Amino acid sequence: MNHMHLAHISLLVDDYDKAIRFYVEKLGFKLLEDTVLSPAKRWVIVKPPGGGCSLLLAKAANAEQVSRVGNQTGGRVFLFLHTDDFQRDYGRMVANGVKFVRPPRSEAYGTVAVFEDIYGNWWDLVEPITRS
Repeated sequence: MNHMHLAHISLLVDDYDKAIRFYVEKLGFKLLEDTVLSPAKRWVIVKPPGGGCSLLLAKAANAEQVSRVGNQTGGRVFLFLHTDDFQRDYGRMVANGVKFVRPPRSEAYGTVAVFEDIYGNWWDLVEPITRS
């Protein structure tokens, strides 16, 4: 039986520690690994509570990568963070100073609001409608 799943998504950042603070303290992610690979490179993995794909926080290493920090998708929503309790997580994120660029709204697929991370990447916070 074949089994495949998406393990990590690489997210360009400008500073490991600043990125860790945002994702762990502001969004409530868990720091799974922070391993020094060289004086300039670390293997840093953060993951939302409850599972799913994790983020590999990758420090930009050259001018081209630096130019992509915060704009890996050309201004589109980049990542989709699902929650089982929109109001709980939205309220916690607002209280933690996370910037929402579109307010909560109801859609056919669930409740959604768009926020940006410290780099300007746009995320959807979504509580999907569960269909029985």
